[in-house]
Amino acid sequence: MFKNHLKIAWRSLKRQPFFTFLNTFGLAIGMAGGLLISIYIYDEMNFDTMFKDADRIYRINSDIKFGGKTMMSAEVGAPMAAAIKSDFPQIESVTRIRNRGSLLLRKQGTETNTKESNVAFADSTFLKMFGIDLLVGDVNSALTEPNTLVLTKTAAEKHFGVNNALGQQLLLNNTETYTVTGVIADFPKNSMFRDHDVIMAMAGFDDSRQMSWTSHNYFTFIKLLPGADIADFQAPLQSMLETYIFPYVQNFYPGITAESFEASGNYLKYSTIALTDIHLYSNREIELSANSSIQNVYILSFIGLFLILLASVNFMNLSTAHSLKRAKEVGIRKTLGSNKAELVRQFLIEAGLISFISLILAIGIAMVALPFFNDLSGKAISIPFVNPIFWIILIVAVTFLGLFSGSYPAFFMSRFVAAKVLKGGGENSIGGGKIRNSLVVFQFAISVLLIISTLVVFQQLKYIQSKDLGFAKDQVLLIEDVHAAGNQVQSFKEEVMQLGEVATATLTGYLPTPSFRNDNSFFKEGSTEQENALQMQNWVVDHDYLKTMDMQLIAGRNFDKRFPTDSTATILNESAVAKLGLTPEEVLGTRVSGDLGVESPVFYTVIGVVKNFHYASLREDIASLGLFLGNSTGSLAIRLKAGDFSNVIANIENVWNKVAPGQLFSYRFMEDSFNTTYQAEQKLGRIFVLFTILSILIACLGLFGLAAFNAQKRTKEIGIRKVLGASVGQITYRLTTDFLKMVGIAIVISLPIGWYLMNKWLEDFTYRIEIGWWVFILAAFLAVGIAILTVSYQSIKAAIVNPVKSLRTE
Repeated sequence: MFKNHLKIAWRSLKRQPFFTFLNTFGLAIGMAGGLLISIYIYDEMNFDTMFKDADRIYRINSDIKFGGKTMMSAEVGAPMAAAIKSDFPQIESVTRIRNRGSLLLRKQGTETNTKESNVAFADSTFLKMFGIDLLVGDVNSALTEPNTLVLTKTAAEKHFGVNNALGQQLLLNNTETYTVTGVIADFPKNSMFRDHDVIMAMAGFDDSRQMSWTSHNYFTFIKLLPGADIADFQAPLQSMLETYIFPYVQNFYPGITAESFEASGNYLKYSTIALTDIHLYSNREIELSANSSIQNVYILSFIGLFLILLASVNFMNLSTAHSLKRAKEVGIRKTLGSNKAELVRQFLIEAGLISFISLILAIGIAMVALPFFNDLSGKAISIPFVNPIFWIILIVAVTFLGLFSGSYPAFFMSRFVAAKVLKGGGENSIGGGKIRNSLVVFQFAISVLLIISTLVVFQQLKYIQSKDLGFAKDQVLLIEDVHAAGNQVQSFKEEVMQLGEVATATLTGYLPTPSFRNDNSFFKEGSTEQENALQMQNWVVDHDYLKTMDMQLIAGRNFDKRFPTDSTATILNESAVAKLGLTPEEVLGTRVSGDLGVESPVFYTVIGVVKNFHYASLREDIASLGLFLGNSTGSLAIRLKAGDFSNVIANIENVWNKVAPGQLFSYRFMEDSFNTTYQAEQKLGRIFVLFTILSILIACLGLFGLAAFNAQKRTKEIGIRKVLGASVGQITYRLTTDFLKMVGIAIVISLPIGWYLMNKWLEDFTYRIEIGWWVFILAAFLAVGIAILTVSYQSIKAAIVNPVKSLRTE
């Protein structure tokens, strides 16, 4: 019987190619979208699971409030790792990682540098803890000695080749010599270490041996012994404050105690997070690499589910609408002895056949779309064709989808009364109109919801781009790693400023876009109590910094070469001044120092107040910051005059090659650097656009089929109306308005839901837009316009048919 049902199903599908195409293509689009989203979510959920014993590895986090500043840090002090290892018996191993930033590397005896953008220091326990095998070298000794490093396969191939790398020497930043002691495979793309190509031995980093408990600069990971419970570690972890932190802090604040610390509203809390949770659940000030958010996974999961549901609803709608054509077939089958169960099986097999044809088409669509989707999402995912579990899940899911999509049409058609449909009353006996209308409402409600979401995401991104940030990011060129010019750095700056296309330039490693950061506690002269501490960023800049960044002074003056005393001067931002409890005018002349616990601290005189500028994400408030005069040669920021940028970049490169021959010339624009802060939102926005288009396409396919069915069903009515004098426009209007009523109901349902959901999303931003009324009006107009375009073709086509032909229709 199954073979017979399958044969009949195939013949039925071939007999109605238009209906088959709409159903198959609609399901295939939904399946392809769902498949891509599922692979994306699987990749997100499996970050860092590839490491050995990943379920036993945790990171130590710190939450701090001190000096008027609240920080959520993924780092702790350098000495904590050793203290944890000695004090907690349930710990198998501990390791620390500290980001080094970018480095210039070159093989000994060569002149040309290669830039590695993501370099980190790591303890000798790093490789063993994470179960990282070496392609070349000994894991037991690879990172044990100072001035040694491990390269990834890609980095090794740049310099020596994998097999020749061991024992080779590299010159770092033209000054330090390091020996290669190992080569590892490239880190997987779904690992927090994915961007790191060079791992340097922590043993050669002096800061890592300092007993500075309050300088939170080290990502510290622990591995529990088998069977140990993290809850048993978490509670005693907080006791480190009494054991280590407060005794250390009393060197700077002699009277501080746990009670006085808490009484002043300050706190320091240590916590742990599982290695496999970091990517989706950690959103701290500094991370080893950019993380995603579980919120985005939920959003994409709902989008994927909605796509499948929309495609399934499409199938139900078209199948039940098309049942008028098959009413007599059902009547004849029932007359010849087919029972309800047989008819249900027949129609479910048809639905299953369409589902499996759609699956083949969906896989093809997904394969074609995957490179574009990877580019859109910033991923490097692939469809796991060789994984048998993938096929099992896919086949089970498609079987379930076929049964689910076909269940309502199958039971609906099997209930036809044979006597009625064979007498020609099928048109009035098939019913199902209310359910079909409800399904159309559901489809368009989801589509309108996605349109609203897309508009809000892009409005927020536009707001970020256009907001007054307190500095000008346009036309600022950043020349990186200028320290490679050695003692010619200042000469490079001066020669660049002589170029006619250059307005001004500044030497600094501290920029309002992602760059170096340095945080410290300061106190006002005569007030060293911890309650009056000022926690703030301290940036080293030169005399031309404010001018180049186009920052506004609201009180006092800028650094001036005519005043040698400016070497001990500072310019504070408005947030720092407010934390001191002074006005911009009152703070001028105030002296502050960061030398806590020093007999003869260096005091810096406040000479100016700069207007607050955003140097962190717009999700965060602007924290305290101080600018200090000094030598920082991380970058040369150049403000360009309007004109041909390619020409001036070539001229700057010529100057560079003259002062630093053989050194790498690397540049980027500040605007591009700024945009990297919001990559997650940009990716989310692009994904919303893609799947909004897909949802609308699926909804339109269904609406198009229903419009065709509706026009066919009302063929005689249209003919009678034309004979009685109705115009083409009147008939088109009547056929179209039935569907527009459903779209209108969908809009009414989706607008408040869209407003609520997008307001929840915007709560992540301290600085955000207010959702304007025009967003909802535009979403409604787009939905109505799309519906009219979809329905009008079939309506006009039906309206212009000769009424004689319409009235002859059986």
